[in-house]
Amino acid sequence: MKTVIIGSGNLATHLSLALKSAGIQPVQVFSKTLIHAEQLASQLGCSFTDSIVEVAPDADAYIFAVKDDAIEELARQLSKISSEASLQGRSGGAVFIHTAGSVSLDVFKGLARHSAVLYPMQSFTKGRELCFSEIPCFVEATDDVALSVVMHLASSICDKVIPIDSERRRRLHLAAVFSSNLTNHCYRLAERILEKEHLDFSLFQPLIMETARKACVMSPRDAQTGPMVRNDVGVMQRQLELIDEPLAKEIYQLMAKSIYLDAQNKGK
Repeated sequence: MKTVIIGSGNLATHLSLALKSAGIQPVQVFSKTLIHAEQLASQLGCSFTDSIVEVAPDADAYIFAVKDDAIEELARQLSKISSEASLQGRSGGAVFIHTAGSVSLDVFKGLARHSAVLYPMQSFTKGRELCFSEIPCFVEATDDVALSVVMHLASSICDKVIPIDSERRRRLHLAAVFSSNLTNHCYRLAERILEKEHLDFSLFQPLIMETARKACVMSPRDAQTGPMVRNDVGVMQRQLELIDEPLAKEIYQLMAKSIYLDAQNKGK
């Protein structure tokens, strides 16, 4: 299967390398930044370009791993290339596949004969090794042709492939933002407090690991501890007095209220 990777960022890198390891060799990388396209292509052993008109016109699948707001315009430009290839004798037409959590499958409407979504739910950072087979992949397709292609790609790299529609995937992505991005920012807020006291954030590793382990075996509601769930007003007030940044103070207060109210509603 001839695949072209559209993008060269964190997800594009991890996904394309996982596909290569699974025996699905991408034939080309496109990125608006030529050096980034070249860097990823050198790892994959394929060609690269920063020009839309030079993208391989005869690919079976174009995988869009770019910023959400860039998908539609890039698909619009590539649809012309793909359509011309079909007219020249390639039957079936290429499958356009995006990897975004919050973008509807309809983004490809009128731009591709077959389209699909392959959303791997994970936080991706270049240089961080991941076991892709452990990542749940959520898929959606417009038709049987697209479904066959996206299922083949997803099942080649992931052990858990789950069909899900765009609306449910959008809510899934929202939950992922809360569980990963917002949680990680709380780590950063903690890190800033420690930096002022010249304490190393690595001291928090046992606490972070135990919190994560508990969330894997029990409801986060049941795992919640600390002054907020107890509504220990005295402790919380003294902690608020230690926070210099107004925004961080506001976050603390909002989280305290949310945690307490959730605890009060337990069992309802």
